[in-house]
Amino acid sequence: MDLLDRIKHYEYLHIVFWLIKDSCWMLTFRTLGTIMIIPTIGLAILIVYHTRKSKELYINLSILCWITANSLWMVVEFFNHLEYKYWASIPFGLGFVFVSIFYYKTLTKKNRFV
Repeated sequence: MDLLDRIKHYEYLHIVFWLIKDSCWMLTFRTLGTIMIIPTIGLAILIVYHTRKSKELYINLSILCWITANSLWMVVEFFNHLEYKYWASIPFGLGFVFVSIFYYKTLTKKNRFV
């Protein structure tokens, strides 16, 4: 069984948790939104773990960073600590680094075989 086939069900469930978390943010359901951080980030970590030896590792690390930044921003807004909002730029920035590594590796690998 292919790696992507093995983790597909995790990715689908991850999207559901992510949508619930962000919907709670939009609707200002503080308790449920904050609780949903745990399964959302937890599944992202699980996906990173399962793809640790594949080329998808960097894109999944980028997604993990994005969700972490997004969750931090949500909590900051929920509990009115807007002065900490810019701390979310750290995981957002790391996400850009990881996605850049992913595309660099993907493009340089393709160019070697042309």
